[in-house]
Amino acid sequence: MFLKFPAYICALLMKNKITETATELFLNLGFKSVTMDDIANEMGISKKTIYTHFSNKTELITEVTGSLFCVIKEGVDMICALEKNSIEELFEIKRLVMEHLKDEKSSPQYQLQKYYPRIYATLKKKQFDLMQDCVKSNLVRGIESGVYRDNLNVDFISRIYFNGIVGIKDNELFPLKTFSMDTLLEYFLEYHIRGICTEKGLETLHKFITTNQSL
Repeated sequence: MFLKFPAYICALLMKNKITETATELFLNLGFKSVTMDDIANEMGISKKTIYTHFSNKTELITEVTGSLFCVIKEGVDMICALEKNSIEELFEIKRLVMEHLKDEKSSPQYQLQKYYPRIYATLKKKQFDLMQDCVKSNLVRGIESGVYRDNLNVDFISRIYFNGIVGIKDNELFPLKTFSMDTLLEYFLEYHIRGICTEKGLETLHKFITTNQSL
């Protein structure tokens, strides 16, 4: 016997499927590059079905970016709750983000900023608030454990960190043909940590890098 779902459940499932498919295409090809026709063709449905759930592409992009942010935030919160070594924690968060952003092959942030500035501004504010909480906590614990210097201005460093993370996603400064996003984040993390850590922190960083390179 086949189960028959209520209409509202079917509608919710379809909306979620559209969001998932759009997320995959946007991250791989870019927010500007992907059309509603592309999404419909990928799913094997009519464009009219998409418009039943999203009135326009901007509304769909808003849903995609909001959902993706919530998923990443939940993952970051879980990592931070473990209170691992501060240096290891930063690399764990980087790994989580890259898993969800698919290495950002199309520089989606650049397209979002250029073609959908309002959505970008809203997302950037959410990212800033999340990173401020996470990075400040990371810095305080790192100072307390002796891997970061005790004379750091936590508020200043957390803002510089955020600015750096946003800056390396500038496709004109760091073209993806030259630097993959994974490589950029790896370079930036090491640059950031070396600038704030103690001798003990340097030893921890070297051990972590050596261990992970040998895996």
